[in-house]
Amino acid sequence: MDKERARRLLARERARVERALADLEEREGADELSHADQHPADYATELFDEELSQGLAQRLREELAAIERAEQRLREGTYGRSVVSGEPIPDARLEAIPWADRTAEEERREEGVTGSRSTAARRGPRGPA
Repeated sequence: MDKERARRLLARERARVERALADLEEREGADELSHADQHPADYATELFDEELSQGLAQRLREELAAIERAEQRLREGTYGRSVVSGEPIPDARLEAIPWADRTAEEERREEGVTGSRSTAARRGPRGPA
């Protein structure tokens, strides 16, 4: 993938994530005003919503960090190569997940070994690559 295309994709994804984080923060600020005498069921619902928002915010922060690492790799000239093996990451994968830092096969291996979801967790709304 050429550098300019990678820059555009990463910039688009950065803007999406930053916008989503700002929207979450804005909603959380508005929700703080609604804590007057509440029924326990209302409080439970609000607590659930807060935890859901916190989880989403954490995922978005992780995604933003992954985008920042990809931007660094682009500056260093290593973007598009696996951080594990140095093998090229297919353009189709980078189109779907511009911050991908390993091949799909390496990702599957990592998920199978650790049970983690490194890039998969940061994948966002795009689905599998």
